[in-house]
Amino acid sequence: MADVVISEFMDRPTADGLISEYDVHWDPDLWGNRAELFAQAADARAIIVRNATQVNVEFLEAAPKLEIVARMGVGLDNIDLDACKARGVEVCPSIGANAASVAEYVIATAMILLRGPAYFATPDVVSGTWDRPKFASGVELGGRTMGVVGFGSIGQVVGGKARAMGMDVIAYDAMMPDDSPAWEHARRVDLDTLIAESDVISLHCPLLPQTRDLIGAEQFARMKNSAVLINSARGGIVNEAACAAALRSGAFAGAALDTLDVEPINETACALFSGIENLILTPHIAGVTQESNRRIAEVAVANVRRVLKAPR
Repeated sequence: MADVVISEFMDRPTADGLISEYDVHWDPDLWGNRAELFAQAADARAIIVRNATQVNVEFLEAAPKLEIVARMGVGLDNIDLDACKARGVEVCPSIGANAASVAEYVIATAMILLRGPAYFATPDVVSGTWDRPKFASGVELGGRTMGVVGFGSIGQVVGGKARAMGMDVIAYDAMMPDDSPAWEHARRVDLDTLIAESDVISLHCPLLPQTRDLIGAEQFARMKNSAVLINSARGGIVNEAACAAALRSGAFAGAALDTLDVEPINETACALFSGIENLILTPHIAGVTQESNRRIAEVAVANVRRVLKAPR
């Protein structure tokens, strides 16, 4: 059996480099077949995952030789950290490796949402309709306020790009100490203030019991009706029913949701979001570009090499 299991998609040249050094089992769809995953993990010393592979107690019991879980990305809600620690299994996220991709997604979707229907004029123009007033009601990013919820490695890159676009940056982070150098680049506020003052709200916090439904009906009611919300963090942080209702009522101007509570999207979410025009839904790809795929894979592989080559 393999020393290393790769259970999801990965940058091929980087994977090939690891395959040339170790006995590797790589199946991008392995995460969806738990029985086969457990069988392949039986002798594995390392597993490389994204966000779909559930590394829980059941998995760890099936992988008694496991030394490292290398996460291609930063979110760890699919990994039981306490169970890993109890078994001496090192968990290594690829911190910062996809930050630029996520930040570009945030800026791009913010611009699209703030310009309203402007980027969706193609059918009208092709049909010969030249309705400039209809598509010319949008606003600029510059001079507006970016509110970043979760001011870690990704949130700080988002803030930097927002400042470069001429935005003011405010941030809320429940864990970051007051003396962190990060606060030199953003005004620290509480969540209520951020919700009320921001023109763009971008979420970059983990999904924890205390962050589930962090943005719900109460928060939507306090947002500017011209504001937009972008969630490229984790599904469950935004209450989807409240979000859909607020969008339909015009309580705020638009949303981009890259992560959803259930992925792939289920019938409930389909019904909630169907027909909402000021909404962008993407399949958890904010941090996935050709460049970030390579970087997160390189970090994951470097961590695997380090652990497997260490004296036991």
